[in-house]
Amino acid sequence: MGLLAAPFLRAQGSASRNVRARPRSKPSGLPFNAHFTDIAAEAGLHFPTVYGPTDHKDYIIETIGCGCAFIDYDNDGWMDLLVLSGRLGTETARGASSRLYKNNRDGTFTDATEKAGLLRSMWASGVTIGDYDNDGFDDIFITAYGTNVLYRNKGDGTFEDVTKESGLLETGTRWGAGCTFVDYDRDGNLDLFVSNYLTFDLAHAPKPGSSGTCTWRGVPVNCGPRGLPYSHHTLYRNNGRGVFTDVSKESGIGRVRPGYGMTVAAADFDNDGWPDIYVACDSTPSLLFRNKHDGTFEEVGLAAGCSLSEDGLEQAGMGVGIGDVNLDGNLDIFKTHFMNDTNVLYVNNGKASFDDQTIAAGLGVETRFVNWGAGIVDLDNDGNPDLFYVTGNVYPEVERQHPDYPLKTPRVMFRNLGTGRFEELLDQGGPGITAAHCSRGCAFGDFDNDGDLDILIVNLNEAPSLLRNDVRGNHHWLKVRLTGTQSNRSAIGARVTCSYSGKRQAQEVMAQSSFYSCNDPRLHFGLGPATTADLEIRWPNGVRQELRAVKANQILTIRESAQR
Repeated sequence: MGLLAAPFLRAQGSASRNVRARPRSKPSGLPFNAHFTDIAAEAGLHFPTVYGPTDHKDYIIETIGCGCAFIDYDNDGWMDLLVLSGRLGTETARGASSRLYKNNRDGTFTDATEKAGLLRSMWASGVTIGDYDNDGFDDIFITAYGTNVLYRNKGDGTFEDVTKESGLLETGTRWGAGCTFVDYDRDGNLDLFVSNYLTFDLAHAPKPGSSGTCTWRGVPVNCGPRGLPYSHHTLYRNNGRGVFTDVSKESGIGRVRPGYGMTVAAADFDNDGWPDIYVACDSTPSLLFRNKHDGTFEEVGLAAGCSLSEDGLEQAGMGVGIGDVNLDGNLDIFKTHFMNDTNVLYVNNGKASFDDQTIAAGLGVETRFVNWGAGIVDLDNDGNPDLFYVTGNVYPEVERQHPDYPLKTPRVMFRNLGTGRFEELLDQGGPGITAAHCSRGCAFGDFDNDGDLDILIVNLNEAPSLLRNDVRGNHHWLKVRLTGTQSNRSAIGARVTCSYSGKRQAQEVMAQSSFYSCNDPRLHFGLGPATTADLEIRWPNGVRQELRAVKANQILTIRESAQR
């Protein structure tokens, strides 16, 4: 690591470059036609995500939080919701469980957790959704501190824990973090990648203030991640019969210095038709595993330019958004960080060589918050993908002595101006954006099937937020739901390139991004004034399809063609 190891040796805590925010440009004055209202309470989302005490955090495990997901678990065409949860402390909190909410198709949800067989207390972290057994029903994998869990969807509204039978039950205690289903060998079966945050032993964990580095702004706070030992990341291969084998060593994943792995995003960053794996790492260089097409990976993050900041420093990588910000058909990376630092926008040149465009894009104006779940998503359907992320501090003790560092902070939205630059919208997005919460994971999807993107957000020690998006104006949209036949049934890894009004935007079906979360699997394209679009589909196994003059304002389901 050379010079990169120096910050690790100097201090604990999360990396921050302590940079000043750039001056804001004059507002564009352009109208923004998306408006967000938090309807969680009226929609029936009442259970809090319990995650450690509310007024202090003795250990880092109580601070990190967890993710959420859109999932159509009953295949009725309406997205249901899964919200993860932790525990109150070292003891199980009564009623603390991840929650599955069934969509009633009228703007409300019914808590189906117990009926579905998902009632369980655990220190949950991340979630990935996919049909690992290709039976037509999406399954759920959840990482946790302790034991990860694979739930098989039985197709009757219930799930069964098949962790042991599937070969995923590990011995000992691990801190599972990010996770994603990915068909890395393109055999039609979903494999599984899991990042592990760090090695944590509650019985011997250092207490707040136990050393001079377990403080922040002079206040004793929980220790880590720096100063705590790394864990290793894991790749499991699916044999097609529902059993996974750990192939971390032979694939090359296990030979890489892991860092503090958090959110995982699997996508084809170099446009060679094979899925690569990106891991946002906290306070250590983030990792890009390039797929070599032979069952092995090569870690190329530093060489590709997506591991560090533009000035070569480590950042507290937590959340990841993947999308095509400049409409060139390549997948870019947006990564969130700690306060007093900028989030980073890595723009892809098409060969997995990235250019840090953070300052050039206008994102350096915001450094106030600790940032988590994120997305590159078109919120107003104008055809230009925007940036959205949620925020929340990790040190509740600090606010009492330093009110300018509150625990609860607002959501942040940058509108894409279509010129390579973004503009932060401070109050134009509605009350759902300006409301302050201590948030972690978020997922993007259309729960009411009205043609715009809504947002599900995890709030620590509160009920979740469900931001209903009400888009005004005459912009059009198109949603694409893919079903694999020779490829994996969930079509994870498939790419759709949508052409409209002279623009060309690429998206891929992914099984994790944001922060430990999973979006609506239906790819959403805002089309602006266009009433039709052309689609190019590249399925995970290489099959290609083209559809011309597809009508806007519909949810289009496409089955994989058998012809190449």
